Amino acid sequence: MTDPAGRLEVGFVVGGADLRRAAQLEDLGVDSLWVGGHIASDNPSTEAMMSLARLSAVTERVRIGTSILLLPLYPPAIIAKQVADLDRATGGRLVLGVGVGGEYPQEFRACQVPIQERGRRLDEAIPLLRRLWTAKEISHDGPLYPMRDVTVHPSPAQAGGPPIVVAGRQEPAMRRAARLGNGWMPYLYSPRRYAASVRTIRAAAVESGRNLTGFGWYAFVFVNIDSDGVRARQNAARTIGGTYNQDFQAMIDKVAAVGTPSEVTRKLQDFVAAGARHFIFMPATGTADPGAVLHRLLDEVLPEVRTAPPLDGYGPGASTAQ
Repeated sequence: MTDPAGRLEVGFVVGGADLRRAAQLEDLGVDSLWVGGHIASDNPSTEAMMSLARLSAVTERVRIGTSILLLPLYPPAIIAKQVADLDRATGGRLVLGVGVGGEYPQEFRACQVPIQERGRRLDEAIPLLRRLWTAKEISHDGPLYPMRDVTVHPSPAQAGGPPIVVAGRQEPAMRRAARLGNGWMPYLYSPRRYAASVRTIRAAAVESGRNLTGFGWYAFVFVNIDSDGVRARQNAARTIGGTYNQDFQAMIDKVAAVGTPSEVTRKLQDFVAAGARHFIFMPATGTADPGAVLHRLLDEVLPEVRTAPPLDGYGPGASTAQ
């Protein structure tokens, strides 16, 4: 989760197929490392839970998480067991980032899950995971995952189980985060849109009578830094476009932190002012080694970003009553 004192935290996505950089980043003092994955996407990909298991084996201190796990594709009891085992093995370092997916319909066909059920499946699975993590015998009468007299044990190391962070871009995902999540993790957002999502989540929490103390305000940000700002934008647009199969050139400044060090610093400061407290960076460097971007972020950009004053009322400790 985000640091309860409101300290800005920093994480990086590390490739599920090549985790050599994970130990290096842990030594550099980052707060979290993340893996994603698909089952049958257009581009070759590892699977999220397998990548998380590999990441757990090569780290010792950092929190590790999924960004994201497409939970509707999986039986909740299987995920509950896998996450509990990994959380115990890592001493309670897991964060479970979840989302509905849908950009690759073939994944749902492959898993025999109706794509139109993905939102309802996620809504039912999140609280069910928490019940399964109690290590007590439960019965569940939900329409999609009914089960009778089931015990998944032992429980995770973290009391109540790892935090579940909801990812997404649209209002239903924001409302899901407000009702069911321990945090919010949007992607391909501008700072302005991030601030609007914070307002929506806080309002939805008030409607449901929920206090957001301890809620994690994550931001998944594609990043590229280069002394040549034009080149940074071109490489980032090419990288993201290859992932999502569309042209990002015209919108790259809205959906990513790209450009010179000073430009990226200003963009990240805007995210902090909008309410973000835990960055998850995904280098978007094309075929270039992302190592240079990682070091420029850590050495040049983030020290400046951390000096920006927090915006009262947006931090992770802010309650819905404010």
